[in-house]
Amino acid sequence: MYFSIIIPTLNEAAGISACLAALQPLRPVCELIVVDGGSTDATAALAAPWVDQCLCCPPGRAKQMNYGAARAAGEVLVFLHADTFLPDQALAMIAESLGQGRCWGRFDVRLSGGHFLLKIIALMMNARSRLTGIATGDQVIFVTRKAFMAVECYPDIALMEDIALSTALGKLGRPVCLRAKVTSSGRRWLGFGVLHTIVLMWWLRWRFACGDAPERLAAIYARGRLWMR
Repeated sequence: MYFSIIIPTLNEAAGISACLAALQPLRPVCELIVVDGGSTDATAALAAPWVDQCLCCPPGRAKQMNYGAARAAGEVLVFLHADTFLPDQALAMIAESLGQGRCWGRFDVRLSGGHFLLKIIALMMNARSRLTGIATGDQVIFVTRKAFMAVECYPDIALMEDIALSTALGKLGRPVCLRAKVTSSGRRWLGFGVLHTIVLMWWLRWRFACGDAPERLAAIYARGRLWMR
């Protein structure tokens, strides 16, 4: 089984080399694809020596991941954030789980950072995902190319693309929920304030479920404030 790991980036120069260095041992069975959304820092230049393809396209995480997927050679697509690290034997675990007739899944997640609430947030994220069958990008969604094309890729929306993809894939079958943990940065939670971000994310999910425009929700998310008008 051959994998394509697709990493959307935007101004990730501070951490992209560490992210890609950690993936180098996987190269015999996978290709690495970075899709940059127009970084104004050195992200693309730093990434290029570490990857098989360093692509550029207009910004937007869904747009970038679809762009990379369209140029990927792998039977299985793994969508990885630039601030997230895979566990040991990640690809072997994916291969084994998909070999049981499943077509998509995700990992459990832990959040890096010193705040004690980050552990609780990660536990809640993992439990909610098991209950609902919805995966987030922080949990590293993986999917067979066949299934990804069957649901017509990520919807090109400004926010909640992971929820929309999970909902579509859920019609093909329940996700594999691997208990091995990826490590994702807690910078978003720490930057906005942990308790505030919990409220913000739940509110954004609720408004998305109610039909609010993803573009408006993305602007609120970027500001980190619920009271933006």
